[in-house]
Amino acid sequence: MGAGVMKSGGGGRRRRGSRGKAAVMAEINVTPMVDVMLVLLIIFMVAAPLLTVGVPLELPKTAAKAVPTEQEEPLTVSVQADGKVSIQNTEVPADELIAKLQAIAAERQDDKIFLRADGAIPYEQVVQVMGALNNGGFSNITLVTDGGGPSFNGTGTGTDGNGG
Repeated sequence: MGAGVMKSGGGGRRRRGSRGKAAVMAEINVTPMVDVMLVLLIIFMVAAPLLTVGVPLELPKTAAKAVPTEQEEPLTVSVQADGKVSIQNTEVPADELIAKLQAIAAERQDDKIFLRADGAIPYEQVVQVMGALNNGGFSNITLVTDGGGPSFNGTGTGTDGNGG
């Protein structure tokens, strides 16, 4: 239903002040709303990749469910394919890892540490880092993986169901 312009007309007399005034059109202009939504879409598309930790790794794939999100940014330790260890995005020598983590953890409320390890490194290195973390007093360690790996229940992969 569109609203049109209605002119008041009458016998041949015109009233003073009503020269050609039209009634208000009641339509919503959606163009500004579309513009704002497109700008927000572009902002989120640019910002979303920046929300992940920046150390590039090839994480192993598993069928595990996602960990619930946290209130503060998670403390992440990454082990790269060449054996280098990083806290968040900062590379740290292996002998300084526990001391730096304890200093950081003293200022945090959450004691959870996410351990990201490249799938190409030996399992022994991952376990050594986990042992060092545990020996340093960190017992709440979560291993980070990518989804889509085997579920070992006969259905193939854990996410897409296409079979192995």
